[in-house]
Amino acid sequence: MTGRVVSGIQQTDDSKIDYSLRPKSLKDYIGQTKIVENLKISISAAKQRKETLDHTLLYGPPGLGKTTLSIILANEMESPIKITSGPAIERAGDMVSILTRLRKGEVLFIDEIHRLNKTVEEILYSAMEDFVVSWMIDKGLKARSMNLPIQPFTLVGATTRYGMVSSPLRDRFGSVYRLNFYDNKSMEMIVKRSVSITNIESNLEGIIEIAKRSRGTPRIANRLLRRVRDYAQVKANNKITGIIAQEALTKLEVDEIGLDNTDHLLLMSIIDKFKGGPVGIDTIATSIREESETIEDVYEPYLIQIGFLERTKKGRLVTERAYKHLNLKFPEINTTNQATLF
Repeated sequence: MTGRVVSGIQQTDDSKIDYSLRPKSLKDYIGQTKIVENLKISISAAKQRKETLDHTLLYGPPGLGKTTLSIILANEMESPIKITSGPAIERAGDMVSILTRLRKGEVLFIDEIHRLNKTVEEILYSAMEDFVVSWMIDKGLKARSMNLPIQPFTLVGATTRYGMVSSPLRDRFGSVYRLNFYDNKSMEMIVKRSVSITNIESNLEGIIEIAKRSRGTPRIANRLLRRVRDYAQVKANNKITGIIAQEALTKLEVDEIGLDNTDHLLLMSIIDKFKGGPVGIDTIATSIREESETIEDVYEPYLIQIGFLERTKKGRLVTERAYKHLNLKFPEINTTNQATLF
């Protein structure tokens, strides 16, 4: 699953190129306009008051720029940043060590924050509210609470599963932003910027072809650009044109709107085995031999975004738009299967 060329999840060969292509400031950040505007105001106000920025929670599908945005926040606040992840912080003592070493105004970025265990998470409560680390030492009658002041800091959390972040933790974030898939115009600007930075020769048609197959996700766009560049190097004297991009992406089995074989398998499974739905997520998972969590977090978001799949009270339902894309006749019986969306 993580090896899919159209997966938003970071892959081994993404790290180096992602780092070099990341914008460093809000003025260079493309898309997510409302979020950027709100952050500009928050950052400006915090700097005028000479205070730390409000704790910020970013959520949305993988590959949309949550880590990039956290680094930009630190740059805009002229503050250092410490980057870690929920699974990496195993014990309460690990969290205490991180918090007590933070410098004044520093940004602490925790990726996959929904995966913090309960004991570790509880350390954050007093730290976020009062800049105090509280924890219990000893047990039984000797148990006592220790309170240690820490430097004011900003916590930036990122998650692909907002619903799994506990209410007590969510409530302590001053700002919560959902990152959405990018529109085609923004994706074209992102690919154009990446082409410029990496000195790849490409015409506008080649850029458009890559952008429209990138599923509204910058990480996927940069990955496809690398694959098309390799194809152009071997087949087209290093120049990416619309035709060359089409040929390369067709060989990678990425269709004109960014769907791959796995997306087609999911949709066709619902259509062939369950008459287009509605059908429960666990049943779908069993039919394609995949984890239900993976379907919900990785496969479904984009299919729902483009209107190919609906989540209804009765289960998942393939839409008429998906049938048309797959060159299939939409069954009349499906008009009676429509259910109220959540």
